[in-house]
Amino acid sequence: MPIQGAIFDFDGTIVDSMPMWRYAPDQLLRRYGQRMTQEVFDATEPLNCDDECLWFHEHLGVGQSGEALFEELRAIVRKEYSTTVEAWPHVREFLQSLADAGIPMVIASSTPADDIRVGLRAHGLEGYFKDVVFTGDVGRGKEFPDVYLHALGLLGTPMGQTWVFEDAPFGVRTAHETGFPVVALLNDHDGRDESFLRAHADILVHGYDELSLALIDDFAPSVAADAAEGGEVCRVLVVDGSPQPSSPELVARLADEADYLVAADRGAEVLHQLGRAPQAFCGDDDSVAPEVAAWAHASATTDIRFPSEKYATDLALAIDCARHEAARRGARLQLTLTCASGGRLDHQLAVMGLLARNADASPRVVEDGLECRVLSPQGAPSWSVGAQEGAVGATLSVIALGGTAMVTERGLRWELDHRELAPLDDLGVSNVVCSSDAQVVCDEGVAAVFLLGPVR
Repeated sequence: MPIQGAIFDFDGTIVDSMPMWRYAPDQLLRRYGQRMTQEVFDATEPLNCDDECLWFHEHLGVGQSGEALFEELRAIVRKEYSTTVEAWPHVREFLQSLADAGIPMVIASSTPADDIRVGLRAHGLEGYFKDVVFTGDVGRGKEFPDVYLHALGLLGTPMGQTWVFEDAPFGVRTAHETGFPVVALLNDHDGRDESFLRAHADILVHGYDELSLALIDDFAPSVAADAAEGGEVCRVLVVDGSPQPSSPELVARLADEADYLVAADRGAEVLHQLGRAPQAFCGDDDSVAPEVAAWAHASATTDIRFPSEKYATDLALAIDCARHEAARRGARLQLTLTCASGGRLDHQLAVMGLLARNADASPRVVEDGLECRVLSPQGAPSWSVGAQEGAVGATLSVIALGGTAMVTERGLRWELDHRELAPLDDLGVSNVVCSSDAQVVCDEGVAAVFLLGPVR
């Protein structure tokens, strides 16, 4: 979904000013013997600045009028914008990347436009924006879509390709529910609810160093319900960066079976050895050889780079790329992972946790002598393990992930019938496949099924 326009919040999104927005109203209220308590902050944060001051006057009984308080507050804010408030790191580079791509930008804020221009001028950012829109000039605050729709009209770009950049939960929710694609910016000191932001945003980042035009361009909307229920399948192979990679022969076979190939950082090395360029390459270049990284960056159609100090793993980012490709095709994702299980036990556990969170994609891990499939009612509920080449006589283990799972096993030495397995319980470990009709079914929860031995 190429981006054609951008609407930015200002406070907390372009500048690190949310601490100031606690300090400035508190300084104002102290002049009248009051304080900015958490309850007052929660009640007034969604309001326009003028409505906030009216609230102070009406609920706290301070000032001659809301209008008089408003002018006092604006004087404090302008001084802080000019002297103490800092722009977010790397915001200029990101704005420049949008400008270089010819993408028009508008600011939509609950702070008066003239005050915001003071802050923009203080950091040399004013030239990036076509206009500044104040919620007070369009009627209602960001709990309503008015300001975003007004900004959209100024841009003249399609809503579905006009991205909103926000940090406030109410703004993120409003923009997303209105139909805009949304980037939520989460920092470590404004006390935002990450789960809420993640649930109401299309992309969540912890700073502009994690955000790029390539990441936004790779985004695609969620898979349609009819695609998720059946129809076309998009088979994506993600080659991870385990220090003990799978054999080139296995990776080559899996790549031949895939519709789309993603390399996660050091995962590019085995593909480079094979001469197989990935369609997507993502990561931070911290574990891949420099010459291989240069090859992958140049060869991949989609090249998404991240800083080494980031919150998500390279694998999580690669799985996002897989989901985006399936969504672009309107298809159901079928995810295969290789080069992921060797080297470090902590990485192995994290990989299984990540696959459990992506159980709807029917994920599997294929390594030399091992195949693991994650079963769930939301993705692949069963696996006919006996039908796999070389499976009869092989060892099979079933482990519940993330919570209790209910499992049925047939055609194995020790069979289970709708048996509850506690998380990481060893009850299902080291069974034996006895029949070509052997099957494992996950009726509830999420279960990882490991087939070990000379399997295809």
